[in-house]
Amino acid sequence: MALFKRFSDLVNESVAIGDFVKITLSKPLQKQGGLRNVYARLIWLKNTQKLSLTYHYKTNDQVKNHSVSEGLEVLESLLMSSFRTAILFTLREDLQVFVSKKKLLSFKTTNPSFTAIPSLEHNQPKHNRIAAGLYLKDLGITDDQNELIPKMADKFRQINKYIEIMESLFASAKLPKTVKIVDMGSGKGYLTFALYDYFVVQRKMNLKITGIELRHGLVDKCNVIAKKHKFEHLRFECKSIETFDDNSIDVLIALHACDTATDDAILKGVTAKANLIVCAPCCHKQIRQSLKGSNSNENPILKYGIFKERQLEMVTDTLRALILEKNHYKTNIFEFVSNEHTRKNILLVATRSTKKNDINQIDAKIKSMKESYGITEHYLETIV
Repeated sequence: MALFKRFSDLVNESVAIGDFVKITLSKPLQKQGGLRNVYARLIWLKNTQKLSLTYHYKTNDQVKNHSVSEGLEVLESLLMSSFRTAILFTLREDLQVFVSKKKLLSFKTTNPSFTAIPSLEHNQPKHNRIAAGLYLKDLGITDDQNELIPKMADKFRQINKYIEIMESLFASAKLPKTVKIVDMGSGKGYLTFALYDYFVVQRKMNLKITGIELRHGLVDKCNVIAKKHKFEHLRFECKSIETFDDNSIDVLIALHACDTATDDAILKGVTAKANLIVCAPCCHKQIRQSLKGSNSNENPILKYGIFKERQLEMVTDTLRALILEKNHYKTNIFEFVSNEHTRKNILLVATRSTKKNDINQIDAKIKSMKESYGITEHYLETIV
């Protein structure tokens, strides 16, 4: 295809002059097969330069290596049949490619996202998106020599995994040029600072991030660190989630907001019609309280305490997802990090959609779940 030739010519040019970073294909036309993204990077394999394609599925990754010319043919086929967008990242610029319903290509050039070429090793070491920035020392993650403190190793892995997930979510969500992010219950600010560092400092994106936290001491400390490191578009406010009243939110984040605070945060995102809502639910007390005095003991799964706790966590978050779908969101629930690092490892993601969902069908699912477990109501139902 003639228009794709422009893209392939630029790839070959960037490879030739040595400023090629990577290619990503995103926004799949269909998700039934589970293929979410395809990433292409250069590697050296047996003294030969190859284009290595990583196929990112819902449950696993698959890697296939090609010559550069063969790899471009594969990418063209994938782009024209399975995806809506592609991005060529180079040190000079980023070239975005958009595919219309009539299979016509359009292009947009933006400022470069990367300032360095990644490793070309075949067995590439796992990439940490968060470098040892000086702000990490102030957060207690690194020591005076800027080395990772051993007891913070799990937290550091969690931060990097979080940024990896957010990078993928940002790539697939429809976000404005200036993205306003609100982090509800930002706590000590580990993930909030990392989000700013990676996307604003490293990737040069135009983000404005506000952390909402009830504890004065943590808010004051985080604001001092942000000012010290000249994170000009990062600030922290001391207030409750319920009293936050800014409806201009593009991305709503609520990680480990306790019990119904997660629901209060979701309400703020839905009310603002946020493009992206990302929650890591914490405890699930509300549903357990509503079961008292009900006929829930008729369900044999709820007879055993450990199963009851796990089951009600799943029920709570599934109901949250269904309620979000009623409010024009596509939802997904998946593991955030491995159980070996933390039990609080579930991420609920909602992306705003223009597609009209079948409200009656969703209501029937919610009703059926509540009846099965003897639940009178979910708190989120009462406030959304």
